[in-house]
Amino acid sequence: MMPARRWRVPQFLAIAAAAGIGAAAPRPATAPPTAATPRSGTVVADTLWSQALGIRKQVILWLPPSYRSQPSRRYPVAYYLHGLWGNEWDWIRAGKLDHTLDSLTAGGMAEMIVVMPDGDDSWYTTWNWLGDWPGCRRNPPRKDEPAASYCVPWPHYDDYVARDLVHFIDSTYRTRSNRASRGIAGLSMGGYGAIMLALAYPDVYAAAASHSGILSPLYLSPHPFAGAPRYAASEAELKQVWAEPFWPSMGKAFGRDTAAWWARDPARRAARLLRKSGAQMPALKADVGVMDGFVDESRAFRYELHRLGIPLEYSEFPGAHTWVYWRAHSAESASWLAKQLTRVP
Repeated sequence: MMPARRWRVPQFLAIAAAAGIGAAAPRPATAPPTAATPRSGTVVADTLWSQALGIRKQVILWLPPSYRSQPSRRYPVAYYLHGLWGNEWDWIRAGKLDHTLDSLTAGGMAEMIVVMPDGDDSWYTTWNWLGDWPGCRRNPPRKDEPAASYCVPWPHYDDYVARDLVHFIDSTYRTRSNRASRGIAGLSMGGYGAIMLALAYPDVYAAAASHSGILSPLYLSPHPFAGAPRYAASEAELKQVWAEPFWPSMGKAFGRDTAAWWARDPARRAARLLRKSGAQMPALKADVGVMDGFVDESRAFRYELHRLGIPLEYSEFPGAHTWVYWRAHSAESASWLAKQLTRVP
């Protein structure tokens, strides 16, 4: 009999409901007001056409305090990805990331542009299933988002974030449009997306940080992690690990066989990049709460990277899979990314 995860799905849902996970942050028609002081950044909403998705998407940006007053200055860029059932407003509305960034820059952190895209429930990958675009438009799965922005004809979410979005930001805003000045971070599904995208597009991102990321999606046991990891070897085991409500999105994004899942596994991707001649390994950082039901996935990822000899800045803190935890630790990823992205003038 397969060992059980530390959390049963009902336990996760109960904690998630209390923390606001699964109820995406509201989508205001305009950006929330920000203090008009020299030490405060500006939150703006913009839209772009994504060729990879075949649809227009909204994107939220935090522009640093000096952006308007220094029109010739260019800035590094950090991309922040939301989690499953979230949206592009989550990091602002629930995570208060703009307040955190205001405080950090006031305290001397190097200024950077922060970009928060709409990733739907995509896992930030090219789906292993084309999807049912007409059916999605007739009956949108999410009631908090219109079909026009949620239902995509071509679910190539990795190319959307790493190519279309980066090109749009670099051509629209005053960025330092080079790899050394570009990083990515995220929470939960977005933590997976941040690490995976940095490893899949090493020419685009110099650094990636994960908060509570699902960094070893095939991990099966033991719980708690104690080395010698065992991974799912069949669709039945994958479904047992990722039961409802996760399977509807993960089955579409990752596929229904372990070969497709291994192709989207961060440690496997890191090993592939390590073997690639001339490729640059991005700087990697991960943290997770010790009470998080997915803590063992992060531990398994650390184990595999250590085995490969790939550096990973790794931390565990008190806390669970909640916005309380992510608000408490977003300053660490932002400070770390700012240092990584300003090393090259």
